[in-house]
Amino acid sequence: MNIIICGAGKVGFSISKQLSAQGHSVTVIDQSSEDIKRINETQDVKGIVGRATFPNVLENAGAENADMIIAVTRNDETNMIICQLAHSLFNVGKKIARIRSREFLDGKWSKLYNKSNLPIDVIISPEAEVAKSLFRKLEAPGALDNVPFAGDKIKVLEIAVGKNCPIMNMPLKNLTEKFPDFKANILGAVRKNKFVFFKKKDQLLEGDKAYVVVSTEQLNQILKAFGHEEKVANKIVIVGGGNIGLNLARLLEKNFEGARVKIIEKNKDRAELIASELSSSIVICGDALDEEILKEANIEEAETILALTNDDEDNIMVCVLAEKYSPAKRTIAIVNKSNYSLLQKSLNIDDLVDPRMTTVSRIMEHVHKGTIETVYSVLDGEYEFIEAEILEKSELLNKSIKNSNLPEHIRIGAILRDKKVIIPKTDFIFEKDDLVVFLAKRELIQEVESIFRLSSI
Repeated sequence: MNIIICGAGKVGFSISKQLSAQGHSVTVIDQSSEDIKRINETQDVKGIVGRATFPNVLENAGAENADMIIAVTRNDETNMIICQLAHSLFNVGKKIARIRSREFLDGKWSKLYNKSNLPIDVIISPEAEVAKSLFRKLEAPGALDNVPFAGDKIKVLEIAVGKNCPIMNMPLKNLTEKFPDFKANILGAVRKNKFVFFKKKDQLLEGDKAYVVVSTEQLNQILKAFGHEEKVANKIVIVGGGNIGLNLARLLEKNFEGARVKIIEKNKDRAELIASELSSSIVICGDALDEEILKEANIEEAETILALTNDDEDNIMVCVLAEKYSPAKRTIAIVNKSNYSLLQKSLNIDDLVDPRMTTVSRIMEHVHKGTIETVYSVLDGEYEFIEAEILEKSELLNKSIKNSNLPEHIRIGAILRDKKVIIPKTDFIFEKDDLVVFLAKRELIQEVESIFRLSSI
């Protein structure tokens, strides 16, 4: 596909990197000559310095022949105008925009987005997506992440393998014998910053981040097998009352019955605003780096602390202070700088969340063709978990896994057939309408589209 990306920040850079690696023709537009220089020097894409709201800049970028435009500049209004121009002047088929401001998303104004008004096909709200991701982590407290597939019948879990993991150092083939009724498939792990595909003789090692495809109904049993028996937290402290914190508190109030949520927000006006929009959460106005404020929030009793401010250093420090009061509690921090991951273990922070990759995963979900659905990226998009449907023209139809000639770096995790989850063996035969959840290396996405015979966008 011919794809134009407007905005060469962290999100635009990551998207262009992934799409270029998948063989798409990518052009990136940004006003920053420095950002465009970085992209031109590190990626096989065309970088253009200019304002994407100028028709001649879009024309120079090849908008007349573009299949898709992705607007991820730092300004909501700019992203809207880009999509309008792409539609009105160049008839671009699919338009994706990142929009942050709640004023553009909530209530009656959300109906603006259609061909007659603002022709945006897909709107990505980063703060809402990150809040959903954090909620999933709280929903499955023993997992680093918990991503729903196939109408939430199947989950992809990211699980840390600790020193007390009872199935560590055990060949995977022995796990099948030990847990014959488990509907789960351990596909691989991130080990020393590299992804390793597992075979039957392989073992989980301490420090691995394992990726497990599991039937949702067995989520708790799988976590228990990994040595995680943590209960869902009811006493939660959120530091930072921005849109992420507010969206997360709303999700908790709606879905966690009996949850006691406290939010610490430094800005008085913002604290008053979010207090008026929440029903049962307690809002405390103050600086979370002030130990008196933490005591007011009963930090000693909290089961989970989430540091969600716009300042990476503040988020790190909040988690360090929380560890001081109660080493047993779970700490989660948002960080935008990847080098902080090097400090995670030494500071005893349970989870560091990069909001950029959450946004990138959601955008990539809408880039793929036809019936490819949910996408979850691993290692900055080097690998992707994907859900796709078996169509009449698919190469896999009526073939077994062992006879389907799938590339080495594509692994089938689970299948949903007639509302039932199947963990397939090599003699499993694909049927029409099967929903397949699988893991693929980034460079194989176009081959995946060919194998599944997916229609164009």
